[in-house]
Amino acid sequence: MEFQTKRLLLRPWRTEDAEILYEYASDPEIGPLCGWKPHASVEESRKVIETVLKKPLTWAVCVDGRPVGSVGLFPTDQAAIALPAPEPEVGYWIGRPFWGRGLIPEAVFCLQRYAFEQLGAPAMWCASFEGNRNSRRVQEKCGFRYHHTEERKPFHDTLRTEHYTRLTRADWEAQIKGNITDREAQITANITN
Repeated sequence: MEFQTKRLLLRPWRTEDAEILYEYASDPEIGPLCGWKPHASVEESRKVIETVLKKPLTWAVCVDGRPVGSVGLFPTDQAAIALPAPEPEVGYWIGRPFWGRGLIPEAVFCLQRYAFEQLGAPAMWCASFEGNRNSRRVQEKCGFRYHHTEERKPFHDTLRTEHYTRLTRADWEAQIKGNITDREAQITANITN
């Protein structure tokens, strides 16, 4: 399944994307903000594609046909926290050269429409580590509201604080009906099976 938005193609990850993935995922500013260590080699990126990114409901975020980030929906049983069924968690990241362009909100808007209209989700969740202001800003732009904070969560060799937000279907529908034209344009997506 693929999605075409105004500026993006969301498509499944491919093994041959490993070098491009490594280019962005090796950046020490990306992984730790998102909950994973920076990739150490192209081979590691290849393994991540095969074991993590090729899972259902995970897509490469492509600009001009080139994958520059990732976005995915994690079902209740695969989410980082215990979630009420069937409320998926959305996760995302994008390469640093693409920060600040509104590309991830565009991808998340697309997945909101898919989750609420196609999957029938009553709500969606999102999380970010303390200090990840960019992720918090994405969540705010996409209508997620603060829900709770969990402190002292294990992350490799340290403990971190994570903040959780939630967007209900009713709130999403109200935002769409609120005539938010930019958001409506961004989430109008073609779905290809």
